[in-house]
Amino acid sequence: MAINDLPMLAALRTKMQWHQERQKVLAENVSNSDTPNFRPRDLVEPKFDSAGQLTGPTAGGSLPMMMTSASHLKPPGGTTSFSEDRRVGFQTRPAGNAVNLEDQMMKVSANQMDYAAATSLYSRSLGLLKTAIGKR
Repeated sequence: MAINDLPMLAALRTKMQWHQERQKVLAENVSNSDTPNFRPRDLVEPKFDSAGQLTGPTAGGSLPMMMTSASHLKPPGGTTSFSEDRRVGFQTRPAGNAVNLEDQMMKVSANQMDYAAATSLYSRSLGLLKTAIGKR
């Protein structure tokens, strides 16, 4: 088994990828704060079982491919990104815009801290594994 196949490292990689995608969605919310009738979006957080395996809608064993260019082929039967959480219930302004900048910036800040924690755990886990196999 390769080091990259360990469930804990795979779960941390998935979590880091989710935080990267969420950062894009939150940045889009902030950039559209003055767009009429724009509704803020957020991503559904991935769920893991006690063994570190992904559960829920993206539990196919790996993450779906992502289209970063219009020239890329769409994955067969898959989505191009994490699913989006389109909850309603935000207060709207007279122009119909529901973006609350303070709320979005708090989410951006929390997302950044969680990403930093996940990357720290990932790098420390790799360091421990390297020490255990004598590569350090």
